Amino acid sequence: MKDQVLTQKVGNRSGISGKSRSSSAQQRPVRRDRDSGLTVSARLRSLLGYVPAALKVSLVVVIVVLVFLGYRAAASASFFQIKKIETRGVTRASNESIMSTVRRDVAATGVWRADLAALGSHLEKLPWVRTAIVTRVLPDGIRVRITERQPRVVVRTSAGRFVWVDEDAVVLSEMLPSDQMPNFFLRGWNEDESPAARSENKERITKFLEVEHDWTTLGLSDRVSEVNLIDTHDVRAQLAGDDSQIEIRLGGQDLGQRLKSALNVLDSQRQTARGPLISYIDMTQGRHAIVGLVTGNHVSDPTELSAEPTPARPDEKTKPERVADKTKEKDPKRNQTKKQDQKRT
Repeated sequence: MKDQVLTQKVGNRSGISGKSRSSSAQQRPVRRDRDSGLTVSARLRSLLGYVPAALKVSLVVVIVVLVFLGYRAAASASFFQIKKIETRGVTRASNESIMSTVRRDVAATGVWRADLAALGSHLEKLPWVRTAIVTRVLPDGIRVRITERQPRVVVRTSAGRFVWVDEDAVVLSEMLPSDQMPNFFLRGWNEDESPAARSENKERITKFLEVEHDWTTLGLSDRVSEVNLIDTHDVRAQLAGDDSQIEIRLGGQDLGQRLKSALNVLDSQRQTARGPLISYIDMTQGRHAIVGLVTGNHVSDPTELSAEPTPARPDEKTKPERVADKTKEKDPKRNQTKKQDQKRT
């Protein structure tokens, strides 16, 4: 009995049953795994904490340099060299000039590092190109969408050439025999390449388009061959056809109505003796037309005429009545002659 009691006491000395000992034995490996994981991350943080700050900065710089070198190597690789060029909206502009400009600008940088804004500016300097929108088509393509300039006015230069210009006063190309003839030409173009000349020419284009609209609306454009816009405040029209030697001086306003009035004066004077001698008609005073005549090699003194229709005078309406009165006055004499003839008989 004593031996049994002692054995039980020794077995219970730890105070843990056999069942609890077995369960504790199963849970201890799991706790060790968790503790080991936390220990690795903690050790890594503690290890980085001992690294000096200067070493950290150096490490970041090295990484940045490696990334930059890798980027340059990738961008300059043959993988990004220009191989395809797509153009859209090209009808009058030179497609060859556009493609050669793209190749020249992109050859050194490749498609990936191409300066698209600078390339677009270079393309817009080409004839007929108004705007150019450039986009990348990776890895080796460039797409160009062109908006072309529209020819609006034909200018006669000082050398006698006829060239097309657009509404921005940009010279586009020479007029070809196959081109549609305009209503009339513009003369007085400033052929300098300065910004001031460009500004003056834009003002001339604006005035010309205004005149063209007004004269076409009034049906007068067919009678004009060209418009002199050396001074936009002293517009002069050279007539066409049989009146090509006549210049109409219009001033700077009411150009449509003044041209119409000048043509009315010309038509009214055409059947007179001075009709073939008319050299110019000055309408700068508005309602009054000054007609200049050519006699021999000289211009005679101008004659001022009214550009408005002359109203009928009041006495012109009484002329028929006056004629009737004269007829009545002659009737008594005739009656007396008849009476005397009857007496003689």
